[in-house]
Amino acid sequence: MLLPKKTKFRKVRIGTNEGIATRGNYIAFGDYGLQAQENERITSRQIEAARQAMTRYIKRGGKIWIRIFPHTPVTRKPLDVKMGSGKGNPEFFVAKVKAGTVLFEMKGIDEATAREAMRLAGHKLPIKTKFIMKEQV
Repeated sequence: MLLPKKTKFRKVRIGTNEGIATRGNYIAFGDYGLQAQENERITSRQIEAARQAMTRYIKRGGKIWIRIFPHTPVTRKPLDVKMGSGKGNPEFFVAKVKAGTVLFEMKGIDEATAREAMRLAGHKLPIKTKFIMKEQV
């Protein structure tokens, strides 16, 4: 699973995740990409599950790039704890993804295989996704 080696602050405020992506919204490394269509927080477990689904399908052909990284810690309070007494402890890390962000990229395989691998990966994520190619963007 992906997680940062070190963070500047243990806990962060929630904030907003609105608008469309102006950075990371193009294919930089591969020929095919999986693009987010919605704004959402994607956990490191979901990223890993999607990566495994793609890797298993393409079997050792081609190369995969993960274009998002879960930097943001999410806190949770234990069960049966009364209101107040501060913020909970960090439980897991998320990547804040905006609509238009390219999540994964692939190179070195044919389009049909890449399309199916990306479809399988998209099912592991909590957002709508779209398969894109280098020529389209």
